[in-house]
Amino acid sequence: MLDRLLSLETFGIKLGLENIARLCEGLGHPERSFTSLHVAGTNGKGSVTAMVHAALQASGLRTARYTSPHLADITERFVIGDAPVDTPTFDAVARDVLDLADRLEASGALRVSPTFFEATTAIAFELFRRAGTEVAVIEVGLGGRFDATNVITPVAGAITTIGFDHQQHLGHSLAEIAFEKAGIIKAGTPVVAGWLPGEAMDVVRRVARERDATLLEAAGDTAIEASMVEGAAYLTLATPTGRYGPLTLALRGEHQVRNAAVAVRLLETAGRAGVAISHQAIVHGLTKATWPARLEALRLRDGGQVILDAAHNAEGAAALADYLGRWHPERPALVVGVMRDKDTAAIVEPLLPRVSTIVATEAPTPRALPAAELEARLWTAVQRLSAESRPEISREDDPLTAVNRALASNPVVVVAGSIFLVGPVRERLVPRTIVPTP
Repeated sequence: MLDRLLSLETFGIKLGLENIARLCEGLGHPERSFTSLHVAGTNGKGSVTAMVHAALQASGLRTARYTSPHLADITERFVIGDAPVDTPTFDAVARDVLDLADRLEASGALRVSPTFFEATTAIAFELFRRAGTEVAVIEVGLGGRFDATNVITPVAGAITTIGFDHQQHLGHSLAEIAFEKAGIIKAGTPVVAGWLPGEAMDVVRRVARERDATLLEAAGDTAIEASMVEGAAYLTLATPTGRYGPLTLALRGEHQVRNAAVAVRLLETAGRAGVAISHQAIVHGLTKATWPARLEALRLRDGGQVILDAAHNAEGAAALADYLGRWHPERPALVVGVMRDKDTAAIVEPLLPRVSTIVATEAPTPRALPAAELEARLWTAVQRLSAESRPEISREDDPLTAVNRALASNPVVVVAGSIFLVGPVRERLVPRTIVPTP
């Protein structure tokens, strides 16, 4: 069944709602069977989704979350309660959805085959319906306006951040990208905005105004007192309707402070829309959420430490660089791999002064930039640094071999550049950790 689903990846990315709308109609609209919250953004949307889901789960609700991409197993995309859906259940629902797609295409109701993401989105909705889900947190895959998830009618939404990524699909200015992400704003539906650049915020405000949607700007209505302790934020949040903390965020990195504020405002907004969410549950969401491979530190039995971070664009790389500069001044080693369609310079350049050595590698996917080409780009990039701050550069095509080589020369290794790299590396490293990461 997985091979059948993965075969749809050959259709690539196709933005538009016609296919997913037909699939949902054919399934009897499973997306209408539960209350939904919708989370968009360039970065941070996965972290916000994880915090919100953990809080809803702590309130005793039958909850689910849909995220993408996955690290090691496709079932990670579909979390029901506190665990990914089991494989037999996934297989059964995937078969039903793909069989429906075949029938719709044969009848002409579908003009083209669904993409992989359209199919997995329909699968998520049907999985959640069959599980009796009460509230689901739905993460946007790409953009917002024409993303397959945008067939839902949520009670509240959020736009976490807006930066440059996927410009070939979303536009080449922050205003254009903001317009695509603001596409999740529905008429009369409240939406929370995070810390957005000025021109992006202007677009979001305009779209919200045109659709008579209440816009809650976390940057303006949330007072934050925060300090960092060993890479984790110790903070107090005060919103117009509640105060949370002092508490320590479960997710590491200073950037998670703003993500937490967006999550809190989204949960409060959902509460006003009728979702039964308690103050205690919100605190639980902030202090207990898990989101693997985002500044996740794996301590190996042989004494080494590997920090996994799926930084795959300029904003994510800058956050990782800030974290390393503050908490790892010893300059760890870096194992990096990026996708062909990414801005390599924007990802690697913030990291160069923060690391001592770099091993270029490539993720096990055809989308990956070949390690040899990445190595050449790294050599070009380091020429802009002073001689004493230039990291050493080498290449190893196999990611795990690259990590082992880096560990041989440095007790701390950072793996970054793409979730398609850190996912497989994580899967192979977890059995070597002192306490396996769940």
